[in-house]
Amino acid sequence: MGLERYVVDAVVLEGRSPRELARLHGISKSWIYQLVTRFRAGGYDALTPRSRRPHGCSHQVGTELQAAIIALRQELDAAGYDAAPASIRHHLQQRFPQVPAAGTIWRILSRHGLVTPQPQKRLRSSFVRFEAALPNELWQADTTHWHLADGHDVEILNLLDDHSRLLVGSDACLTFKALDVVQSFYAAADRHGHPAALLTDNGAVFTGKSRKGKVLLESELERLGILAKHSTPYHPQTCGKVERFHQTLKRFLARQAPPHSIAELQLQLDTFRAFYNHHRPHRALDGQTPLVAFTARLKAHPIGATPEAHFRVRHDRVDKAGKVTLRYLSRLHHIGLGRAHRGESIHLLVANKDVRILADDGSLIRQLTRDPSRDYQPRGVPSAGLESTMS
Repeated sequence: MGLERYVVDAVVLEGRSPRELARLHGISKSWIYQLVTRFRAGGYDALTPRSRRPHGCSHQVGTELQAAIIALRQELDAAGYDAAPASIRHHLQQRFPQVPAAGTIWRILSRHGLVTPQPQKRLRSSFVRFEAALPNELWQADTTHWHLADGHDVEILNLLDDHSRLLVGSDACLTFKALDVVQSFYAAADRHGHPAALLTDNGAVFTGKSRKGKVLLESELERLGILAKHSTPYHPQTCGKVERFHQTLKRFLARQAPPHSIAELQLQLDTFRAFYNHHRPHRALDGQTPLVAFTARLKAHPIGATPEAHFRVRHDRVDKAGKVTLRYLSRLHHIGLGRAHRGESIHLLVANKDVRILADDGSLIRQLTRDPSRDYQPRGVPSAGLESTMS
């Protein structure tokens, strides 16, 4: 309080000019007048520096809302769901008329020790990002590993829409083979339509380029007019969205009871897919859920494909007469495969009138163009190399 008292005494006792004191000591003339006013109102005690903290804060978060933020953080984290401030704010909006900003929620969590500092993380601005302009313009697909309760290793195939981050497919299998990948792809396409392109890494079930050939998935994509893209070897950042999604999914699975079977694991995957698509706000989508972003725009389609195309995959068994039955528009169509295949487990890949019938090992048994006017499809001329199986 030395300077304050010196200035006051110089003005009040000595009678010096505030203008002169301000010029000599490099201080504000208005501040000198304030000091003199405070001295005359309350004496020397009034010269003590005062706190600038406001007496009240109109936008301060109430104790009830703070308790809800902390409880929601713990609830989402315990369930394995995203518990970031933006996600917490999204869920709070369903319960409170007014909610604080995500930054305020972060500060509340930080004060309660619920934020783990991560100084090693790169700034978002340092990443070079790309994003498809339309839903179904590009899907990303990749497999990852998980384990059952008995420690048995299994695989999970995730398919993600690049534009909306919609999880179009998430399937579990002991080991994904070529036919399993195609079946998962068709199941996702039945739900959300066919993409214009599919991006994968260079795994053996996705591409046969290293073996100078094609796998079943590449053949199906080519037939459907879908562009098959593959990442640069040893560069997982190309498929960064689905790679990052693996972490999100595994955080959820780690909080669930260990599954005892593939069926139990698939149930957990289906549960998470529903929550992720319908209820989880995505920070890359400005807080929208993936389903909202997916339905907000027109969908892209494969080159030359029509939106009305009918696609499905079905598992069946050849009957004693060597035939399999396919229902289309409430009408049964019988397709002959030959008695040599009776009792075999087969897979039907249907694309409008085009029908492809595969064995369990993925080999082609018969391909035909369905005649809608005939219940019993004609045998026709078998494909080259299949004469023996068609007899």
